[in-house]
Amino acid sequence: MALKIEMLRGFATVARSGNLSDAAQVLGRTPSAVSMMLKQLETHLGEPLFETDRKSKLTALGAFVLEQAERELQQFDNMVRAIEGFAKATHGHVRIATVPSVAGTIIPQVFSRHINDYVNVDIELRDMDSHSILHELSRDRIDIGIATLGQQGAGLSSQHLLSDTFGVICAPSHELADSTGPVTWEALADERLIANSLSAGISAAASVALHDRAMLSAHNLTSILGMVQANIGITILPEMAVRASNSAGLVFRPLMEPHAKREIHMLRRADSNQSPAARLLERHILQIAKEISRDTVMRHP
Repeated sequence: MALKIEMLRGFATVARSGNLSDAAQVLGRTPSAVSMMLKQLETHLGEPLFETDRKSKLTALGAFVLEQAERELQQFDNMVRAIEGFAKATHGHVRIATVPSVAGTIIPQVFSRHINDYVNVDIELRDMDSHSILHELSRDRIDIGIATLGQQGAGLSSQHLLSDTFGVICAPSHELADSTGPVTWEALADERLIANSLSAGISAAASVALHDRAMLSAHNLTSILGMVQANIGITILPEMAVRASNSAGLVFRPLMEPHAKREIHMLRRADSNQSPAARLLERHILQIAKEISRDTVMRHP
């Protein structure tokens, strides 16, 4: 007969309780069933575990078995909790990389609302540009990526997260700040543009011409918005990038150009098997993104 974990658990419970009746109540079994299980264990070992039938005093073998049993039971119970926790998404490790605008808007709201769901989940969050995110996904270094898909989506599973509208950002003292409604390309023809890598991706001919004439170009969002705040010029950025930067005082006006949007996707390797914790995080991200998209539509009908 092979030793079973429940046999050791029954013996340890009797040893701690000091009698069959209390142990049987803890185990949810009858005293006779517990007594039979102990006899099977003693028969297998060939030696008694208790000095008397009252089960109040252990033999030398019983003391040794109890020490070993409690160690194995603790390890087994920890293993069971870890397995069940992983399956229920309460344990695990999730690596996520996202563009900074999402890292500063959607992700904080996810954890603000659902942080208690991730108490025992190790979450590694990195913000980087879309190209780097696609590279990290291709190397299997992250579980979830949030980026603009571009032309390098082969081998990836993609789910559209939201559309991020580009707009003109200017200082409150700039003349564009006095108007309302979308801004046309014609209205920007004589403006000093502070170009950036995001706005350079707008394919409209008027945008390309405006960028070709730009005297200033910057890549760091803090630098870009600092120059705008100083009224050196205007820039063009997605709305979420501006919201994530907490650029108090600057004015955002959407572009009239209907195609001036970047499409943000949630990505993972198509051949990956997501953990329950990663799937839970994906659901929460989608939920918050949907709410943000709805709020954006209400502001810009």
